[in-house]
Amino acid sequence: MPKESAASEVMLRASICLVLFGLGIQISPGATVLLRNATIHTVSGPTLTNAELFVDGGVIKGIGTGLKEKAEQTIDLGGKHVFPGLIAAATSAGLVEIDMIRATRDLSEVGEYTPDVRSWMAVNPDSELLPVARANGITHIVPVPSGGVVAGQSGLVALTGWTVEEMTVKAPVALHVFWPSMSLDTTPKEQLRDKSKFKSLEDQAKERTEKIKALDDFFSEAEAYAKSRKEEEPVPAWEAMLPFVKGQIPLMIYADDYREIKAAVEWADQRKYKMILAGAKDAWMLADLLAKHQVPVLFERIYNVSGPLGATPARDVDAYDVYFRAPEVLHKAGVKVAIGMGLGGQVASELRSLPYYAAQAVAFGLPEEEGLKAITLYPAEMLGVSDRFGSLESGKEATFVIADGSILDNRTHVSEVWIRGEKTSMETRHTRLYEKYRNRPKKN
Repeated sequence: MPKESAASEVMLRASICLVLFGLGIQISPGATVLLRNATIHTVSGPTLTNAELFVDGGVIKGIGTGLKEKAEQTIDLGGKHVFPGLIAAATSAGLVEIDMIRATRDLSEVGEYTPDVRSWMAVNPDSELLPVARANGITHIVPVPSGGVVAGQSGLVALTGWTVEEMTVKAPVALHVFWPSMSLDTTPKEQLRDKSKFKSLEDQAKERTEKIKALDDFFSEAEAYAKSRKEEEPVPAWEAMLPFVKGQIPLMIYADDYREIKAAVEWADQRKYKMILAGAKDAWMLADLLAKHQVPVLFERIYNVSGPLGATPARDVDAYDVYFRAPEVLHKAGVKVAIGMGLGGQVASELRSLPYYAAQAVAFGLPEEEGLKAITLYPAEMLGVSDRFGSLESGKEATFVIADGSILDNRTHVSEVWIRGEKTSMETRHTRLYEKYRNRPKKN
């Protein structure tokens, strides 16, 4: 192509991008954009005021003040705040739509041990829940399979794209293990409606031991397969276990009770596995142990411990705010803490509230910068994608949120969400219904 034609095409593309952006349509992925006059929360470094962010080809190519780069589009943010995209490190969003309708739930497979399940492949790109979460700054999720002991693998999914293949950023990022319950039911037989369900403490303890042994045996078999593996005779379930037993990708182990957490940490340490503790209701009681073994925590129990009424303490000797303060207790001990909302259809429908869970921890002692890292940088580090996401730095993907205040403040309005250098739609089912009924015909 002649140079004159190439130059004309560049000018034409720049003009089209400018018009489309003004109409609220996504900018071309290859366009260069300069955001200026912004308060930029880098998360990994200081907060920059009256700063600039230069985006080229979906990547941050410059950040600071007085940037000299020339852009096809310059946007004055008028002092608005720019944050990294928020990451929901464990959720059922994308796998469930309406919790009470079975046909819209694809959360689990049959069987206790299904390591070859790949949950990201079941995400519904047309879910109405995902745009609602995205409109409040959630840019990435980790859809979690459930239902068994080893429930399957998950990948990191971006909340933009037409297909699951287009939305998937990295897979797998974790294998999900639900640690067998170690609690004992001490209810007397006389108080049970169904007397046939009564089990003695001895029987319960025996059953618990058998479940933990079955889990341990499963991983022993996986390790044995890895050592004697024959490429010409692959076994899908065991093949799926290879990166996890080799310590290349972490296990996300769900445990809440003190004894469960202690047993899980010691088990993972003994086997030299990478571990992320999720759920973690009693993690604050084992903060020193978690810090010693450098186990990061995805704390999901700020709310949703006892259902929709909130974080009711498990023990009557615990303070009312024990779970609100737990992230700060863990942080002081030197534990890396990410904050999640938990699993299930009800929580999935409320995913947009993720920043307010972090805000609750901040209100009860967690430093604000740690609260922000708990939903951006720390999840990215736990999932092995911090080289691309979690903070605003040159060389990282241009995925960020623009708002008129702190993302941790529920009064803040999110005005724009950018993923991979593209401005995404802020339309949701909520906005469509609002416009529909706002413009309803008036009766004479």
